[in-house]
Amino acid sequence: MSLTLRRISDRTALQSADNAEKFITTRKTDSFESLAKFTAHKEQRYQQLETVHLSKGQKLNRLKELSKMYALYAPVQATYKGSQSLKGLAKMRYDKEHKESLAKYPELKERMQSFLQNGEKITPKQWNVEIQSLQAEYDSIGKEQIKTAAELAYAEVVSYNKKNLERELQNESRQHNRQQGRNKRREEETQCEFYCKDRRFFV
Repeated sequence: MSLTLRRISDRTALQSADNAEKFITTRKTDSFESLAKFTAHKEQRYQQLETVHLSKGQKLNRLKELSKMYALYAPVQATYKGSQSLKGLAKMRYDKEHKESLAKYPELKERMQSFLQNGEKITPKQWNVEIQSLQAEYDSIGKEQIKTAAELAYAEVVSYNKKNLERELQNESRQHNRQQGRNKRREEETQCEFYCKDRRFFV
């Protein structure tokens, strides 16, 4: 099975004659040449989609990881800022009440910083906007990938069926020609026998 067909989870529809006829009509792939051009174009398009889909997915995953990390870091950071805003006994009581949270702050701050790249700032609202935008693009590209993969699979099946039919017709033609050749030889042999008998009769 080809890589194209492996991309299709449900391959039953590919064997439908009606679907194949609809594919040929709507895509105008009724000749081997037009089918080959269609396939080459769609394969190039699929590769482009695959590259962009991968890139968008990597960016999306990174932003989601940033948001998850910030969700852990934000409350601890708020507690730390609360501690820094106090002095004296108030600070001592606050720190005692939030001892566990304040103990996590250095580690979570370091982890948060490790997620940031090239002086990147912590901008959770902007991340959420980008996540929504990227998710929409990612899903849209994914749908086009599925559609393109299905078109390529149909093209492959149609091409195979066309070639298979062509081979069958060629085989039938060769068998027909061989049969005609045999019939002709029989006729010639029969005529020869009859002619030879006629000659013996008149000798």
